[in-house]
Amino acid sequence: MQTNFSLAQLADPHIAESESILRKCVHCGFCTATCPTYVTLGNELDSPRGRIYLIKDMLENGRAADEQVVTHIDRCLSCLACMTTCPSGVNYMHLVDHARAHIEKTYKRPLIDRLIRKVLAAVLPYPARFRAALKLAPLGRPFIDLFDNIKPLKPVAAMLRLAPPTLPAASSVSQPATHPAIGAKIGRVALLTGCAQSVLDPAINEATVSLLTRLGVEIVVPAGEGCCGALVHHMGREAAALEAARRNVDVWTRAIEDGGLDAIIITASGCGTTIKDYGFMLRLDPAYAEKAARVSALAKDVTEYLATLDLPQPTLKTGLTVAYHSACSMQHGQKIVRQPKDLLTRAGFIVREPREGHLCCGSAGTYNILQPEISQTLKARKVKNIEATGAALIATGNIGCITQIASGTALPIVHTVRLLDWAYGGKRPEGMGNAAVGNRQ
Repeated sequence: MQTNFSLAQLADPHIAESESILRKCVHCGFCTATCPTYVTLGNELDSPRGRIYLIKDMLENGRAADEQVVTHIDRCLSCLACMTTCPSGVNYMHLVDHARAHIEKTYKRPLIDRLIRKVLAAVLPYPARFRAALKLAPLGRPFIDLFDNIKPLKPVAAMLRLAPPTLPAASSVSQPATHPAIGAKIGRVALLTGCAQSVLDPAINEATVSLLTRLGVEIVVPAGEGCCGALVHHMGREAAALEAARRNVDVWTRAIEDGGLDAIIITASGCGTTIKDYGFMLRLDPAYAEKAARVSALAKDVTEYLATLDLPQPTLKTGLTVAYHSACSMQHGQKIVRQPKDLLTRAGFIVREPREGHLCCGSAGTYNILQPEISQTLKARKVKNIEATGAALIATGNIGCITQIASGTALPIVHTVRLLDWAYGGKRPEGMGNAAVGNRQ
């Protein structure tokens, strides 16, 4: 794509980076076939190619974002399916991240939209606040239909629908500690306990600790860890995202210096995509660029790390048929495709892949709150394809997908690591309905 940025504009490293991305686009349109919003809405401006044109025009002319740009950028899920499809290597992720930051700086949203976004940024990344908010959710449920009938308040209705009726107890696994390896020690890793996930499903991290320590891996949960910054990053709140990144880089750098780390284990693939990008996000910060790149290189999804270990034979083979939902942040963001399915198969599960597995379920961080109508359409499509597999349960590696899909199906949905922990001697995941326990080997 030909660009017309001035030398003065290109002196800004963010503009220079976006210009280099824009120049790689050859207008081929392959991305339109795999873009969930284009497939759903059929509007060229709701495709990656259309958004690229809007971003190019906005940045080249050095103008503030307008309502049209904001509408179509807001509808982007950042699922990154376009990057998997693109034959030219266009880094759409970094381009749309820049556009969102530009929108946040130059566009004044309607009051209610601003307030909702401020609440999300102030609550979701903080487990104590998030837990308190979820406990208050029942007070708002009687007003869901009212909120649904007032367009600016639809996100409030979506939040209330997504809030679980009950919350699991807080887990001690989220507290700073070292969990020693059982038996011969084969490695040492840090574990990101996360923010929203630690509240909604603490059993995910419990299963991770249970499984890895039994396999001989020492796990450290360092003091000072916090939200990875993904939630605010995708809302264009770049200062908050970089603050979160710097905090975690400092924490994990100390852990590396204290005893070395083989990996930083991430159990939410949305977080993993962002942490693996810390090196890019902090590339212009001389105090953090090198440390951030080191952290990004160590970041591993839990299944990515497990695939490097010499696993024993499973102690339990259930023979259960599992529909594996590959989160967008897993398959498109991190390019982790085979490992989760191979691990489940080796553990004795029969793995089935739903049709249109490349399409997003509509969760996408806060997307299912801020764009509830498109999100609901995508969820219904995803659930239909999953249920058509005839599987007894669903496995996936991202808490957002778990929450989203669970709200649309009666099939049990479980994090992949919980099934693997069960197969290798851990406890049976709760909430699996009548799924058979299987036979001990």
